[in-house]
Amino acid sequence: MTSKSKVDFKVLKGPSGTHGQNKNSAEVKKVVEGVIADIRVRGDLAVREYSEKFDKWSPENFRLTEAKILEIIATLPQQVVDDIKTVQTNIREFAQKQRETLVDIEVETSPGVFLGQKHIPVQAVGAYIPGGRYPLTASAHMTIITAKVAGVPRVAACTPPIKGEIPAATVAAMYFAGADEIYILGGVQAVTALAVGTESMERVHLIAGPGNSYVAEAKRQLFGEIGIDLPAGPTEILVVADDKADPFTCAVDLLSQAEHGPDSPAILITTSEKVGIEAIRYVDRILPDMPTKDYAEPAWYDYGQVLVVKNIQDAFILADEFASEHVEILTENPRQALTAMKQYGALFLGAGTCVSYGDKVIGTNHVLPTKGAARFTGGLWVGKYLKTVTYQEVRDNSASAELGRLCGRASRVELFEGHARSGDIRAMEFDGKPDWVVKALA
Repeated sequence: MTSKSKVDFKVLKGPSGTHGQNKNSAEVKKVVEGVIADIRVRGDLAVREYSEKFDKWSPENFRLTEAKILEIIATLPQQVVDDIKTVQTNIREFAQKQRETLVDIEVETSPGVFLGQKHIPVQAVGAYIPGGRYPLTASAHMTIITAKVAGVPRVAACTPPIKGEIPAATVAAMYFAGADEIYILGGVQAVTALAVGTESMERVHLIAGPGNSYVAEAKRQLFGEIGIDLPAGPTEILVVADDKADPFTCAVDLLSQAEHGPDSPAILITTSEKVGIEAIRYVDRILPDMPTKDYAEPAWYDYGQVLVVKNIQDAFILADEFASEHVEILTENPRQALTAMKQYGALFLGAGTCVSYGDKVIGTNHVLPTKGAARFTGGLWVGKYLKTVTYQEVRDNSASAELGRLCGRASRVELFEGHARSGDIRAMEFDGKPDWVVKALA
């Protein structure tokens, strides 16, 4: 949020922590720089050493064979497999509708002058699916399916082991999503191997997917050498509620995202002081018995906020100032937010939906901008995996000559004689040879 808000508000609960400072950023940067530099030089050997050091994981081969993948999937209950396929159908269908909005065009802007635009898939993508504490199966759907719908021919997907075990459901999700290569490899070592390539892993051109502060820093440092989806920080939720909202629902939904990590902001902006007070009370009642209390509790007490505003218009203005990743609208007329708000990663309209639907099952992508990045970017979508390129063709000589005259004049204003001469030679058929051409051809 900006340092000075455009609207007045009352604070029922403010943050007591410092957002995003749970880890020493200088230390993270230094560690990541060292790992990247080492892998550039020593390749697979360094990757294996870091996997052993950070994940205690050193299999004969980090890449799974198809036989091994099918063996792993066979250990899962059929309901888990069916649910993965249902969720992936939802995500694939929405991604396909997104792709249909991106059409190639060619227009004749003047007689004989043709300009075109094409959408070409990135040729090799790395999908990073986080693990560590939780098997984030949904991230496989979001990163891999979207790439495949975009037409990416090669997707190499990495996920870390969890407590020394292969996360079976995540592997199933990666396989059914269409990953061409699946590696049980995590952290900075995975991102770096994908980005720079090693003896056993061919480099990719873009890396997508969320991760911890080390993974995010690795993507930041490697950006430019490869593309990335977007910078990532702790997960965020902001709920906008009016006096008709259910405080219990507000509380449950705030904590649904606070459990992502101890620095995940959970914010309630409401027009009703009563709703705000009751939501705080419900959070205090729910937290003690929450299985993910060790993350959700510090997130709430250090980064949670409850703010009261005068009216719904002020609520939308204040919410825009936060530019939050997820914005849930629990109001009598939730669709007002579609026109009132401009800065968010994704909107969740009405009590019938929730951020968790977007995170896990409904079909939209859950890789979204955090830490205010919603001011300048949206989240991961099919278009991120496409390069929008242009081309031109002039088929009419008189049209080329006229453009040549214009190019010559425009270029000489800028003192670019070489540019001007490219225009000159295309105008010669009608204007004759300029002196510089006569001299050059003599």
